[in-house]
Amino acid sequence: MNKDKDIRTNKIKNASRISLAVFMIIAGLGHFTLNRIDFQAQVPNWLPFDKDLVVLVSGAIEIALGLAIGFWKSKRTTMGWILALFFIAIYPGNIAQYINGTDAFIGVLDTDAGRLIRLFFQPLLVVWALWCTGAWAAWRNK
Repeated sequence: MNKDKDIRTNKIKNASRISLAVFMIIAGLGHFTLNRIDFQAQVPNWLPFDKDLVVLVSGAIEIALGLAIGFWKSKRTTMGWILALFFIAIYPGNIAQYINGTDAFIGVLDTDAGRLIRLFFQPLLVVWALWCTGAWAAWRNK
């Protein structure tokens, strides 16, 4: 039996999951439109790829993950883990942005304090993804 189908989530978790899905889709679309340059600021200089390519690929991944956690009910917990791993994988970019003092999103990530505060929110995104998809509960109930 598929473990993903066994995990039920309540209305609060479902609303939170849908909110996260919408957030991911909007953020992903931003990679292709208005925030494309701002997202390039989060690509570490040591990464051996074109920054614009990284932004476009990560935007496509964000859209796909948002759609997956929003609509792919039979794989919800698996997608929760994948999204959490994605948030962990992009965390070095947030650290590099802070260390290098690279400005982005004027009024948000254009000060050392703003970039530092952002570092503490990334782990919360990991927890959000695992909680609202039921991935954490599925793992605990193994």
